[in-house]
Amino acid sequence: MSVARLTVCLDEPIGRINPQLYGHFAEHLGGCVRGGLWVGAESKIANIGGIRSDVVAALKQIRPGVLRWPGGCFADDYHWEDGIGPRAQRPKRVNLWWGHDVEDNGFGTHEFIQLCRLIGAEPYLAGNLGSGTVREMRDWVEYCNFPGASSLARQRAENGSPATFNVRYWGVGNEAWGCGGNFCAEDYATEYRRFATYLHDLGETKLFLIACGPDGNNPDWTRRFFQKLSGGDRRFNLRLHGFAAHYYCGTAGTATRYTTDQWYELLDRAAGVERLILEQRTLMDEFDPERRVGLMLDEWGTWHLPTEGRNPCHLWQQNTLRDALVAATTLDALNRNCDKVVMANVAQVANVLQAMVLTDEDKMLFTPTYHVFDLYQHHQGGKSVRVEAESPEVSFVVADQRRQMAVVSASASVMNNRVTLSVVNRHASLPMEVEISFCGGRVNHLSGRILCDAEITAHNTFEEPDRVVPRRIEVSLPRWSVPPASVSVLRGIVG
Repeated sequence: MSVARLTVCLDEPIGRINPQLYGHFAEHLGGCVRGGLWVGAESKIANIGGIRSDVVAALKQIRPGVLRWPGGCFADDYHWEDGIGPRAQRPKRVNLWWGHDVEDNGFGTHEFIQLCRLIGAEPYLAGNLGSGTVREMRDWVEYCNFPGASSLARQRAENGSPATFNVRYWGVGNEAWGCGGNFCAEDYATEYRRFATYLHDLGETKLFLIACGPDGNNPDWTRRFFQKLSGGDRRFNLRLHGFAAHYYCGTAGTATRYTTDQWYELLDRAAGVERLILEQRTLMDEFDPERRVGLMLDEWGTWHLPTEGRNPCHLWQQNTLRDALVAATTLDALNRNCDKVVMANVAQVANVLQAMVLTDEDKMLFTPTYHVFDLYQHHQGGKSVRVEAESPEVSFVVADQRRQMAVVSASASVMNNRVTLSVVNRHASLPMEVEISFCGGRVNHLSGRILCDAEITAHNTFEEPDRVVPRRIEVSLPRWSVPPASVSVLRGIVG
């Protein structure tokens, strides 16, 4: 049996794991909002003011740091005033990007804020730069945050919220290189500067303004954006706090049908997020050496081929054990680099792409990805510490090219004298003997939970909702036999 070695350096901190690294994303797309989050107050499905009670409970359990809404591509054709006031009077609009569905705007700003409060997430509003105006976004900020007696603040009160929403996170456009306007980097930088000029802190809330970053690890977009924005002065002073890349793992096979080589291919793509973090942060440091602007992953996750029998524009996809390992691999990379990235939002919450939950009328199930977020929640707010990893590699073939990938992924954190160690065995069929040691302190009573299955395509269905669920494990140091295709989270007492 192959051996991997993990040394957890308890006395070598990296930084705090911001809960915003465990963020989520909800878009008006297929069944994400309609049916997934929102059923309406008149629905027979249990709800809180129209928001599904079962989904609220599920999301609250995994403690999402932030929730981004209303898109995605939908954001750059969304006009926020359509989603306020009496629901019966709200206009119906065509969703240009996702199947030309008719949106009734029953779920708007007030409903979104209520959802965030129910699940304990910070709200993140993606503003409309593509088809909207500076005035429109400026007014949205005032409507949400101004504590005084302006017309917009009074309108918010008349619509049921005398208290301010205190929304801190604001995206200035989305995917500006594509559905957000098809801008070049320079033109988007000009638009960002214009919009940001009028987005002021109102009341006690200090805005965190977020610019659209590249599609994947594209250094050209990043360099050109910052060059234009700074005007050549690398001491530039502008209201810019976050720079958000998107990183999706392209399909290898389908969501539920794939070979062993395709299993490795997708996991290798997921591991590439670490290269994005390191290279994008290094490039940003050339313009922002003090790191006043935080690197973010606005959207990340798996994006498979359309599911047979489903509307391809709705991006519904099943979620398997492979998706769970993609999530764990990504979260480990975020934990290890928490000093370089400040927020990350998995796409999406319900029924779309790498969803946390799937719903069907009054039924709901947890996906394997949901269980990874549940397992990893103990990292949130902890102090990430360095893990020295020596791992065997596995060989696989992509388009007649042979590649190699490390089998074991890991990250560790410490909080309140408890250490949390997450370990991923990415080998599709072989267990891994893992030798664990700690330096800078002793760890006792190591135990935890593991997510695994004998079949690499295993997933949860409404007929078998508990096929892939975590189970408890006890670990005896220094060696532990880790099952193949598994995600484990161990916890112990430092002392």
